[in-house]
Amino acid sequence: MLQTKPKPQPEIRIEQPLITWEQFKLIQRGFADARGIRLAYYDGILEIVSTSVDHELIKTIIGALLEMYFLEMEIEFFPMGQATQEKVEQVSLQPDESYSFGSPKKIPDLAIEVILTSGNTEKLKKYYLLGVPEVWLWEDGVLDIYHLDTQSDRQYCKSSTSKFLPNLDMATLQRCILFTSPLEALKTFRQAFRQSL
Repeated sequence: MLQTKPKPQPEIRIEQPLITWEQFKLIQRGFADARGIRLAYYDGILEIVSTSVDHELIKTIIGALLEMYFLEMEIEFFPMGQATQEKVEQVSLQPDESYSFGSPKKIPDLAIEVILTSGNTEKLKKYYLLGVPEVWLWEDGVLDIYHLDTQSDRQYCKSSTSKFLPNLDMATLQRCILFTSPLEALKTFRQAFRQSL
């Protein structure tokens, strides 16, 4: 049941440079009730993205698989979804999925981004300003994990494991995300997880 359909359709992305924070906040208010539109701000650039069905499918499957894992492992988690994260006059963004662990927090412990157009590691610069400890980037069928490294000029370091979910089988998670059937993805992930206990 692996994905055999064509590459997902990208979202429409518009960037407008030379925007002040105040202008961004006015535009943000104007889009407050717009569904399927996400705004971001970084370094004087306004980004407007219309999310696609493919994007929403992938991010929802990732969230469903993780939340099944949290339940099975009895991990206390607090979903933060696409809640806007901001540092005044510097950055504003909405992760595709986000979670805090152990207790509710203002800044998520883990943020997940599904990238169908562009932006890849550029997104890490935004998360660095917010101080998000771990970011996952899904792009071209690959899930990459990045840990915040405040001691290094690299800002985020790539890793093969999650510091918050060190026992999560990332290879199985990634394989299940590629299934064409969400139901089969969840069943296969649950079966693989239970067999590993």
